[in-house]
Amino acid sequence: MQVINLTYPVAAATIPAGEITLALGFFDGVHRGHQRVVATARQAAQVSGTKLAVMTFDQHPSVVFQHADPKGVRYLTTVGQKETLMAEMGVDILYILHFDAAVGAMPPQTFVDKLIVGLHATTVVAGFDYTYGPADTANMQRLGDYAQGRFNIIEVPKEIEGQQKISSTRIRQAIDTGDLDLANQLLGYEYETAGVVVHGEARGRTLGFPTANVAHDSNTRVPGIGIYATMVQVNDQWVVGMASVGRNVTFGDHRPITVEIYLLDFHGDIYGQHVTVRWGHRMRGEVKFDGADALVAQLHQDEAATRAYYAAHPFQATPRLWTVTVAKED
Repeated sequence: MQVINLTYPVAAATIPAGEITLALGFFDGVHRGHQRVVATARQAAQVSGTKLAVMTFDQHPSVVFQHADPKGVRYLTTVGQKETLMAEMGVDILYILHFDAAVGAMPPQTFVDKLIVGLHATTVVAGFDYTYGPADTANMQRLGDYAQGRFNIIEVPKEIEGQQKISSTRIRQAIDTGDLDLANQLLGYEYETAGVVVHGEARGRTLGFPTANVAHDSNTRVPGIGIYATMVQVNDQWVVGMASVGRNVTFGDHRPITVEIYLLDFHGDIYGQHVTVRWGHRMRGEVKFDGADALVAQLHQDEAATRAYYAAHPFQATPRLWTVTVAKED
């Protein structure tokens, strides 16, 4: 997959020659609704014999429109994760547009002329609620007016799960409350974060459960407080992990939230290493125990529950299960 970073105004020399089918969206999470958009675009590209391209933004529009702190916006997927997921879905070209004030102020017609026609799109595919400016004038229903017959338009209807639309907002809420079962169902794959193993208080080692303290950057959306069954990638090895997101309240109040993961059946010094965490299932909430002995007894139960979860749900690192397909028209 070719990854092309764009800034506006776009230099024509950065755009590959040849017609494309273009899927549009911010794609935070690349969830099942987004996968439907990409799958629809892939089918259209195969029919037309064009390359499949996707255009997304490097940061959320709220950074520009609501003057949000760029370091404080928590995403479901980083730009790098989007690249990986799009490549797995067979995208040929991924355009990553820097969303700044100039892009935010762009009139709808300019957006179409410069960022759709300018990319040589002959077909555009987007979700029913995609906007490229003010929602009342720059929506999918108006896109045909701006297209002026220069490209075809495919509007993808909403994807439903549990009688509600699958959306990034719904997934964020599920992750914040620790409902990983729902989040993963809506995503279509296991939620993933990445961080660096840093030194902690080393208390787990004294309890017989040495943990890796994983520091995430400020843009990462870590699941809500609780105890989780996880898989952790250390170098090229996936290891079963029992993760605690919390304040270690047994040892004091008002402590900072940390992510500490006990790696089952693993021994080695991994301080300073980057690790990837796939979050499988929330087993329980955080509990303040009367002392270390009660905590250790619970940790043994959590370890057994973690092993039982992965015995019942065998882990598969790759390929991810891209189950979204589009029925071919007769």
